Amino acid sequence: MLVRRTSLATAVAATLFCSLAFAADLPPDQLLKKAEAEQKPYLATVKQLVDIDTGTGQAAGLKTVSAVLVERLKALGATVETTPATPSAGDNIVGTIKGNGTKTFLLMIHYDTVFGPGTAAKRPFRVDAQHAYGPGVADAKGGVAMVLHSLKLLQDQKFKGFGTITVLFNPDEETGSSGSKKLIADLAKKHDYVFSYEPPDKDAVTVATNGINGVFVDVKGKSSHAGSAPEAGRNAAMELAHQLLQLKDLGDPAKGTTVNWTLIKGGEKRNIIPSSAAAEGDMRYSDLSETDRVLADGQRIVQNKLIDGTDVSFRLDKGRPPLVKNPASEGLAKTAQTLYSKIGRTVEPIAMRFGTDAGYAYVPDSQKPAVLETMGVVGAGLHADDEYADLSSIAPRLYLTVAMIMELSAK
Repeated sequence: MLVRRTSLATAVAATLFCSLAFAADLPPDQLLKKAEAEQKPYLATVKQLVDIDTGTGQAAGLKTVSAVLVERLKALGATVETTPATPSAGDNIVGTIKGNGTKTFLLMIHYDTVFGPGTAAKRPFRVDAQHAYGPGVADAKGGVAMVLHSLKLLQDQKFKGFGTITVLFNPDEETGSSGSKKLIADLAKKHDYVFSYEPPDKDAVTVATNGINGVFVDVKGKSSHAGSAPEAGRNAAMELAHQLLQLKDLGDPAKGTTVNWTLIKGGEKRNIIPSSAAAEGDMRYSDLSETDRVLADGQRIVQNKLIDGTDVSFRLDKGRPPLVKNPASEGLAKTAQTLYSKIGRTVEPIAMRFGTDAGYAYVPDSQKPAVLETMGVVGAGLHADDEYADLSSIAPRLYLTVAMIMELSAK
């Protein structure tokens, strides 16, 4: 009996080894062909997702798509958990697939869009010879489909050489991920590699993204009649204008830091000297020290006032952090370049000016996890009526995820 059990175990192990070896040894051109065969079902998934409105906060559509994604992940062999993305509408969806190896991967992307109710009916999914169109087709429902169909390709190849693949779909990225950012950070720390599936506008992978902060100037003055006694007032709007001129160079081009003042409000009526005025600005940065620098400089600068008797304050609200350029991300980009070259293509490592959830996954001064952004479908026109996904990028990008997981699992 012992001999039979030992022989059976040996045979099972040998079969497993052979299946894993077959998957790992699949020539790149053959893997690309399998990815090309997956393009049609990929587009069917994108159509299903695009034709449901999931603007951030649209509970009904988010619930419908969430149910679809849960079932799709379960069909791929994942154990799935959902939690409310409070204070946002919709659920965070976490799927876990166990393998036989040691390396761990987090694949993440959002399923909300910026579009209002009824947009999907007005602009349903469609394709032409080169592009697929529709609200969120690239940002980021094309990325959601990229995750699902990459996992399908791994499943078809019976590849289990990874330790764990975790999938996170979140419903609130377009408004800052307030209900998912902690989950992203917590999950990322438990994994060796993080791939985020925002769309690049060319065949590229992203090794650095900007952080996003809000900056604010508030002025308190004194109201008075604008015609008969303007000198009795303290004009908050004039003081605000003075402060914005002083603060116009708060950014630092050498470090890639930008501060742009975008919203201004002040006054109540034309014949009243305004007693209050305020401005909001958008700060983008990649150097982590810039948050403290901008806050300190802003608070110092506003002490120089034009109008005595006004009260001026400067504050900064931290938003999405940057994915800082780092050796671990650059190492992943080099792996991507090597694997892409095997199918006769090139992929460019880039730094992006906008912020993404990859910033929440990045751990400063650490090699783990290694984070790579824009693993999604190539697209353009994001957040606009002419948003599209590039059809020619679908198969190569599917190949890239699968090849990366296979390659990194063997390290």
